[in-house]
Amino acid sequence: MASLGIANLDKNLERELLTGLDRVEALLSNHIQGDYPLLIETSRHLVEAGGKRFRPLITLLASHFGKGQSDQVIAAAVVCELTHVATLYHDDVMDEAKLRRGVSSANSRWSNTVAILTGDYLFSKASDLLADLGPEAVRLQAKTFERLVIGQIQETQGSKNGEDALKHYLQVVSDKTGSLIATSARFGAMLSGADREFVETLTKFGEKIGIAFQLADDVIDISSDASQSGKVPGTDLKEGIPTLVTLQIISSTLDEDQELRLLLQNPIPEEKIAEVLTKLRQHRALKDAKSYLHNLSLEAKQLLEPLPAIPARSALEGLCDAVIERTA
Repeated sequence: MASLGIANLDKNLERELLTGLDRVEALLSNHIQGDYPLLIETSRHLVEAGGKRFRPLITLLASHFGKGQSDQVIAAAVVCELTHVATLYHDDVMDEAKLRRGVSSANSRWSNTVAILTGDYLFSKASDLLADLGPEAVRLQAKTFERLVIGQIQETQGSKNGEDALKHYLQVVSDKTGSLIATSARFGAMLSGADREFVETLTKFGEKIGIAFQLADDVIDISSDASQSGKVPGTDLKEGIPTLVTLQIISSTLDEDQELRLLLQNPIPEEKIAEVLTKLRQHRALKDAKSYLHNLSLEAKQLLEPLPAIPARSALEGLCDAVIERTA
């Protein structure tokens, strides 16, 4: 396993990616500057807590189907990460989260207001970088941001009466997570001058692997402890947010699922979270969710078939496996 978590990664490509990610980290750090000390402190809080940098990695890999990494590609990778981190500040306010990336969430350390404004500040810093990438990049980011907001609203409203709850959930995941990862891939391909058909293929791949990435997080929220996920397990249960696992139980007509089904139709009280997590970890729905995730990963790999057989394609295929392995 390579240091980037991708099996059998080409050594030359690995060196290029690590160099590129170092440049991303440097620009991330340098770009969060300003005249107000508290805002700098709050902005750096989650950025410096780390994270998987999954979106920048996708951007860098996609650039190898064109002319490779460049200043514009690095800037675009930072735009995607800043956008992602900004949404985390807002998500934690909505979820009343206490932990993020293994550290106290900004809303619990400071306040909801400070967390929201910090997220807004990071969006502004992303926009500043975008201005130098051209109108097509700005328009792409605007469309992506639209989908991020729509996804959050759809999640907040929930599915309508008579609507397929699983279909609604998957659309929310596509908008809230898949859209930005698709954009990460599109930026890398587009700004490196990749052929148009490669740009479209990588965008579709990004959407698919982005959905898988989020579904894996949802499984981890149930199956793992805080040391692995970086946040308190059962966060979605506490907020009453449906996931692939819980939706299968809610839609079940089996008598043996009745008690759990009724519980999952509402937010779970804090004192019952541990009990419900234990039951979910023993339920077949968790195994079924992992199987669904595996099939999604295979679909993502199939989307890559029209691309040239270069090390970056093998790396993207390996990334599909790495996403699944997180839930093992």
